[in-house]
Amino acid sequence: MRAFARRFRPGMVATVGVVVLLPVLVSLGFWQLDRAEQKRAIQAEYDARSRDEHVEIGSQLQQADDLRFYRVVAHGTYQPQYQLLIDNRVQDGRVGYYVITPLRIGGSNTLVLVNRGWVPMGETRDDLPKANAPSGMIEITGVATVPLDKFFMFSEPPAPKGKWQRVWQHMDMKRFAVAVPFPVQPVVILLDPDSPAGGFVRRWARLDTGIAVHKGYAFQWFILAATLLLAYLIYGLRAAKMKNDDAGPEFRRNDHV
Repeated sequence: MRAFARRFRPGMVATVGVVVLLPVLVSLGFWQLDRAEQKRAIQAEYDARSRDEHVEIGSQLQQADDLRFYRVVAHGTYQPQYQLLIDNRVQDGRVGYYVITPLRIGGSNTLVLVNRGWVPMGETRDDLPKANAPSGMIEITGVATVPLDKFFMFSEPPAPKGKWQRVWQHMDMKRFAVAVPFPVQPVVILLDPDSPAGGFVRRWARLDTGIAVHKGYAFQWFILAATLLLAYLIYGLRAAKMKNDDAGPEFRRNDHV
């Protein structure tokens, strides 16, 4: 052990750096693997539930987990006065919006949100798409989803007094529920691609999209961790050799005693 210590002298700074950085790199690698597994599990749940029969969404408020990923059906009328455009959504390399239109469920005041698909952005940010909604009673079919409730965002610009804020950066269910004077079901329906209920571009991505990317990132973090450890070992051995050379033949002779 003493002989190895003489041949391996990386120094305090290098050792502290490795002790701090190595666990971080390894943790990032496992975090990416965990993200990949989460996506796989979510897609499996989606596939299992979407094979079941349609669930009717009525006026009585339901729990989000009781609806998530099920194929659902709802009947009612669109309420375009509370329609939202979710900004910065990309389709085929073009920036645009998701059109989120509330449906007032027939015979009640309860709303359920419908994602009617993607529309392109106008020439300027002030040139908002019309995204008109059909009038009258309509049937909605699609998959119920629950938007993320944790996201980073800057504060939204205030809406003109007395006007509805049409453009949002994220679909914030809690914010919407506070903004409207009606009860709101806790899901957003992704309108079926073949539904005639006033939809736009609806090429919904699979939820497990990006698993290979997460695994690739994990591999990169593990490679960085291995490279750091290897560099530390090489540096320590070279530093010890240089010190031994500087110490002269007497030190090297004592090293073998």
